[in-house]
Amino acid sequence: MQVLPADATMTDPRPQSHLIFLGTATSVGVPVIGCECPTCRSDHPHDQRSRSSVLLKGAWGSLLIDSGPDLRQQALREKITCVDAVLYTHEHLDHVAGFDELRAFCWRRESALPLYASPETLTALERMYPWAFLLEDHHPGYIRPEARPFHGPFEFNGLKITPIKVLHGSVCTHGFRFEHPSIGALAYLPDVKSIPERSLSLLTNLDVLIIDALRHEEHRTHMSVSEALATIQLLKPKRAYLTHLSHEIQWQETNDALPRQVSLASDSLRITF
Repeated sequence: MQVLPADATMTDPRPQSHLIFLGTATSVGVPVIGCECPTCRSDHPHDQRSRSSVLLKGAWGSLLIDSGPDLRQQALREKITCVDAVLYTHEHLDHVAGFDELRAFCWRRESALPLYASPETLTALERMYPWAFLLEDHHPGYIRPEARPFHGPFEFNGLKITPIKVLHGSVCTHGFRFEHPSIGALAYLPDVKSIPERSLSLLTNLDVLIIDALRHEEHRTHMSVSEALATIQLLKPKRAYLTHLSHEIQWQETNDALPRQVSLASDSLRITF
């Protein structure tokens, strides 16, 4: 497994599975509008963070996890021209507000774009964007979604996906475990305060764990850095990344203080397996 910065180039011509951090910020992004804190005034590139999302690419195609409000800029930055399916963690706006940008990934498709989510999240998306789900009233150029509710583990073109229920304050959200011979076992939990015992059993023997770490101080609905580190210590993945970072985290000084196998994620960071 390699970790490549944004400006790295791949010299191996063989296709490889990889994960791209499209965004690593909490709901308001970093810098925050109107804020003059050290992080928001920082010129460090990793203190410029868009709303959290990742793209997982491999033999299964391109799987987008969440479509946040910064999706357009993220797709342009990473030169993303194709998405084969979207997987949603939950329906909060910082994870779905870029829904209309998905139209760009429908222009070159003959079939509808699969949207995988819990039944509750799909119901919320249909309520927010009713025009998209009116199959009898589709206009050329607009998003054509195909709702695919999950009720347990499922496969997407050979990629095994296990939804993992976690608590985001009083709200139940989903993280995911991804398994494929090319990537081993990878888990993504961007919005989590606590993990029920039953869900912990789904997070063993991980090669990579990506987990919420909002700030250093405790928060009601998100893990703090110390809570995330305690969870990493419990689960013992081979490698871990902290994401969904607020402006209360200065990237360089926080990253320098982390254990050797743990890093802060950053926008455009690419993990190549």
